[in-house]
Amino acid sequence: MSIQIYNTLSKRKEEFKPLEPGKVKMYVCGPTVYNLIHIGNARPMIVFDTVRRYMEYKGYEVNYVSNFTDVDDKIIKKANEEGVEPSVISERYIAECKKDMEGMNIKPATKNPKATEEIGGMLDMIQTLIDKGHAYPAADGTVYFRTRSFKDYGKLSHKNLDDLQGGNRSLLVSGEDQKEDPLDFVLWKPKKEGEPYWDSCWCQGRPGWHIECSVMSKRYLGEEIDIHAGGEDLIFPHHENEIAQSEAANDKPFARYWMHNAFLNIDNRKMSKSLGNFFTVREISEKYDLQVLRFFMLSAHYRSPLNFSADLMEAAKNGYERIVTSVDNLKFLLEKAADAEMSEEEKQLVTEAQGFETKFDEAMDDDFNTADALAAIFELVKFVNSNAKADSSKAFLEALKQEIVTLSDICGLIVDKKAEMLDSDIEALIEERQPARKAKNFARADEIRDELLAKGIVLEDTREGVKWKRA
Repeated sequence: MSIQIYNTLSKRKEEFKPLEPGKVKMYVCGPTVYNLIHIGNARPMIVFDTVRRYMEYKGYEVNYVSNFTDVDDKIIKKANEEGVEPSVISERYIAECKKDMEGMNIKPATKNPKATEEIGGMLDMIQTLIDKGHAYPAADGTVYFRTRSFKDYGKLSHKNLDDLQGGNRSLLVSGEDQKEDPLDFVLWKPKKEGEPYWDSCWCQGRPGWHIECSVMSKRYLGEEIDIHAGGEDLIFPHHENEIAQSEAANDKPFARYWMHNAFLNIDNRKMSKSLGNFFTVREISEKYDLQVLRFFMLSAHYRSPLNFSADLMEAAKNGYERIVTSVDNLKFLLEKAADAEMSEEEKQLVTEAQGFETKFDEAMDDDFNTADALAAIFELVKFVNSNAKADSSKAFLEALKQEIVTLSDICGLIVDKKAEMLDSDIEALIEERQPARKAKNFARADEIRDELLAKGIVLEDTREGVKWKRA
């Protein structure tokens, strides 16, 4: 089956056909870097990283571009509060954002452009839009996009210009009466006292938000791209304005497929600082492995609203650990397994296990349904737990392990944890306990177990031998 993508533009699922065979050009709107990223920011990062991983698994070469907005009112406000340059704030939080992204196992983008490094391209595109009659400078040097000059305006958000006009009358009395039309939006704006600015032929100023992504996408991906993605809050006006600017400037369709993830709620309420239900990724990392957050984000379809709660995070933790434990068990069995060829029965079981990979692919081909894809991984785990035995061949156990690890990796889930080095004193205690048990000195064996527990090491006596894990 080919990959089907729900396209916000057409409001239906469409077969994915890349502009260039075997290649995907993908642009994802990144965060404005004025603070630590919150879990709402994390959802598109995780979702579209998973889309990218699946495309790569399918053999596509993905050029994945995601920007950092590093000039913005919020960044400037924070810089003024701290008495530093805005670049100090943006660079600090870009570094912190990358730490969180690493924790969530998000693959580095092909390119992370910064708005401040692309000003030249923005000035060029704005000038092109003026030359073509799609934009105009006002008396104070502000440059506006002439919205009605782009006849397809509203095609992404499915909004009607006349309806928008009715809702925007208030703009006429808000100091923006230099606009030809209340619907026109800013491409370039004059500097204010104490703000960073760049020279232009219209005024010293800085770009409007929307022009940034149009320019960065064009520079690193070309005038036409395959997929443009972001949160559903960006559909209007940000993505709508991007389309208008890009298509008016380049005279070409901008993006073939528009993907948008739904909102994240906290305990069934919208996340906000005023409600006290605002969580950064960093705060979550103090309580959970960020792999658990990733698992949680993928447990619902990306177009479905997702509710964040302590109970659901605990459920995600348990789900993630089920997969890790299954892989750990396979590794334990592999250490002792006979280096033999697979039996006929084992070959049959491996073929059966591959059926779960087919289920996984079918789920992901259907608009990246990660909830059903995870369900397929769980079915595989259950199958493995039932069929992997102490007398299984090494080749069989390795094939099962590879199956789970591969599918989990497409979801960006690290389930093959690297063997941890234990302190020599902990290893010595584990070694001492075995003879104590054999000599039926259970008091000493239990004493050692308690000592290890105090050090955060949990022992588990199994038929195959002693296993340990961190508490």
